[in-house]
Amino acid sequence: MAAFLFRRLVAAAGMLLVVGTIIFSLLVIVPGDPAALLLATGGGSGTEEQIAAVRERMGLDQPVWQQYVDFLTSSLRFDFGTSLIDGSSIAENIGLRLPRTLELIVAGALFALAVAIPAGTYAGLHAGGRFDVVASAANALLTSVPGFVVGTLFIYLFAQILRVLPAGGYVPFAQDPVQHLRMLVLPALTVGLHLSTIIFRMTRASVLEMRGHDWVRTATAKGLRRRLVVRRHILRNALGPVITVVGLQLGILLGSTVLVEFVYNWPGLSGFLVSAVEQRDYPSVRAVILTVAAIFIAINLAIEILYSLLDPRIRQQ
Repeated sequence: MAAFLFRRLVAAAGMLLVVGTIIFSLLVIVPGDPAALLLATGGGSGTEEQIAAVRERMGLDQPVWQQYVDFLTSSLRFDFGTSLIDGSSIAENIGLRLPRTLELIVAGALFALAVAIPAGTYAGLHAGGRFDVVASAANALLTSVPGFVVGTLFIYLFAQILRVLPAGGYVPFAQDPVQHLRMLVLPALTVGLHLSTIIFRMTRASVLEMRGHDWVRTATAKGLRRRLVVRRHILRNALGPVITVVGLQLGILLGSTVLVEFVYNWPGLSGFLVSAVEQRDYPSVRAVILTVAAIFIAINLAIEILYSLLDPRIRQQ
């Protein structure tokens, strides 16, 4: 197990280094002078002195290799510098907004897991039955509906017609826990609904596949209770691929909650990234992308470790 963990950690560190190099390179090879482009955002072109000052502030007056070393070392210290727009600390901005996005994703994932795994398991165990047909049809329908449409429908139903939940906004948990949770429900459901369709399909397919294996038929022939057969022989083996898919989707959700946060006015990391891109705040853009990539790699590392615990054969590969 120790050797497996070491290999995975080295691979994760190498992947993060590659991603960091790519992110740094994008700023170097971008057409034009980033300093001049930033000044042009305000409608002017900037004087030579202003451009030189911005270049010095961005560290662009240094050799490329020195910029690269400074970027790597500062990133390891979580020191991303200050925003070129308002001078605020980029690390503090990320630290303020990232937990909100993670909270949204985790809440949506918990909802998806709680609904999709039992539903997918039951549908797989009763393939062709009434529940399987109805659930699969509903799943196909929900898969085809974009997230922002679902969000709009939820707002119309729960906020406008039923008036049981707020249409959007954000209140810190420490300020008002109840209102915070009420505001979290709709965006979390919107995120979780799409994820649940993927988990349902994967769980159903995995259960169907496991049902056909010899060890399941043998366990059934030995007279084991159906509940034990399902729990010990079907679900335990079927959940491996599901866990892998969930891990990948959680990483993808980090970069795809832009519309959900916009629809519900949820002040997460996506809004900060969009604002930084619009204002050409390159250090902020670079820091957010690197942070998202690091979390994505960390999630996949955790999923690999969890999968190896479920299936020890993985550690031998």
